[in-house]
Amino acid sequence: MIIKYKETHVFFTDQGEGQSIILLHGFLENSTMWKDIISNIEGNHRIIAIDLLGHGQTGCLGYIHTMEMMAEAINHVLAHLKVENAIFIGHSMGGYVALAYSELYPDKICGLCLMNSTSLADTIEKRKNRDRAILAVKQNFNVFVSISISNLFAPENREKFRNEIEEVKNEALKTPLHGIIAALEGMKCRKNR
Repeated sequence: MIIKYKETHVFFTDQGEGQSIILLHGFLENSTMWKDIISNIEGNHRIIAIDLLGHGQTGCLGYIHTMEMMAEAINHVLAHLKVENAIFIGHSMGGYVALAYSELYPDKICGLCLMNSTSLADTIEKRKNRDRAILAVKQNFNVFVSISISNLFAPENREKFRNEIEEVKNEALKTPLHGIIAALEGMKCRKNR
């Protein structure tokens, strides 16, 4: 489903019944990353998977997608769905967004799981790496995405999961340049939580 938020649209899926679980993907991912997990847990829960700003089928808003801005977009979706309390599972950047959401709307969150994520702000070196990533993606979008996705997997698993990695790369290549840069800028300036 798609709803309008400010000057763009936000895509989400909503399936099952019971306690609401909100699934938030990581950088260069989208809500499709959760398909196998959703099929295993939707029988006992209401599962809402949201494409974050500038990713998947969700549009961009401005030049920097702060974690707070993404959390506000999520709150707009949940208000539309009349979800007043939920468990959040955030992968990587999705964890940063879940933390921002929990700070902005503490009464609307009853559980939080960070998957390969952290509550810490970027170090100076990590911020420099994000600036390098912005330059790299501007210079060669396809190479940047390919290397970024491959680096998510241990070298010994790259051959073993070749088909899955290719599928993830294909989804990541759908992320617009503007969305990638706005997310990198937003992650770079996120605060320590």
